[in-house]
Amino acid sequence: MTGVWARARTFEPAVQLLFVNQFSINLGFYMLMPYLAAHLSGQLGLAAWAVGLVLGVRNLSQQGMFLVGGALADRLGYKPMIVAGCALRTGGFAALAFAQTLPVLIVASAATGLAGALFNPAVRAYVAEEAGTPERRVEAFALFNVFYQTGILVGPLVGLALTGVDFKLTCAVAAALFAVLSVVQVLRLPVRRSKDADAGDAGGAGRGQWRAVFGNRPFWLFSLAMTGSYVLSFQVYLALPLEVERLLGEGTATTVATSGLFVVSGLVALVGQLRITDWCRRTWTREQCLVAGLGLMGAAFLPPALGGPGYAGVTALLLCAAALAAANAVLYPFEMDTVVSLAGERWVATHYGLYNTVCGIGITAGNLAMGALLDVGESRGLPAVPWLVLAVLGAGCAVALRSLGRSGRLAGRVAVVGGGAG
Repeated sequence: MTGVWARARTFEPAVQLLFVNQFSINLGFYMLMPYLAAHLSGQLGLAAWAVGLVLGVRNLSQQGMFLVGGALADRLGYKPMIVAGCALRTGGFAALAFAQTLPVLIVASAATGLAGALFNPAVRAYVAEEAGTPERRVEAFALFNVFYQTGILVGPLVGLALTGVDFKLTCAVAAALFAVLSVVQVLRLPVRRSKDADAGDAGGAGRGQWRAVFGNRPFWLFSLAMTGSYVLSFQVYLALPLEVERLLGEGTATTVATSGLFVVSGLVALVGQLRITDWCRRTWTREQCLVAGLGLMGAAFLPPALGGPGYAGVTALLLCAAALAAANAVLYPFEMDTVVSLAGERWVATHYGLYNTVCGIGITAGNLAMGALLDVGESRGLPAVPWLVLAVLGAGCAVALRSLGRSGRLAGRVAVVGGGAG
């Protein structure tokens, strides 16, 4: 981490603060959320449908409000949305510690989801603006992903220790962490606004904002092609753990192997992200990096398709998790930079919000399809079929991105300052 922090210090203090901010956000989120379902069904005795409802409301409130959060960040400024998101998550996590009834749990869960919709697009737009040049943006987002993934790696370990004492303690610590983040952002984060926020009158600027985003056809095509990458990477949470359970059954070995999937993913990002990004920048163009990343994501599912029974199959799943993490390390910095480029550096937070919404819808649809494929594969004795379908999905998305690159649609727009009014 010494080398990572040395690279991070080459950026402005505001960007450094956002790196630490993102680590802390994921630390607080992942120390609590992996254990929420067990708390709801165990200590509170909720039925399975009620547990699903509480968790689903959180996801829906976040995915459904990303666009609104991004649009508000562009109109009102990045800092207010970051502070509001951290403060709202403070209240949501504190409420989860004491909520006993389903309505209160739903409100608290919705608050935690809305919080993410407020600060996520704002943070990414802030980092993109402060980084400056495309080369520095790519480096900034590579570092951002290191801090992001480190929070995911450390959070569940801290949460496991705290939940072993009391789940309320986990909620209290997570809420306190977000409260501290809120105060730090208020005191230390400089005010930044989209360059288009003051363009023209409020109504005209608003119309220009929506036209610029919803009328951006290359951005839409890129978003749809990249949705496949989110479906593929999400399988670390869905298909891979389910396959571990199918291979090993219930028990300690399954718990350890499932934890290993996340540890491997986090370590690859922590150790390899900057090296991978530096090599990609020296070797390929941005479009080639995107195509290669998606191709690698698809290829990551070939080991499970060929894997054997028992621990041989688990080894194949660990290889899959490592390859997915490496592919994400290739993709993420260039993906985030491409969104800014396709936006023409205008209404960047709104573009990020819409991008997250599109990909979130894709994840939901992909998970439904993957669940059905897993059931069919198991019932008909064709366990390799779901993995092969995922491999084909990755290859298809890579071909789509290559086609977009060849047609010049990934080149981005020319930035227009002050042209937001319609």
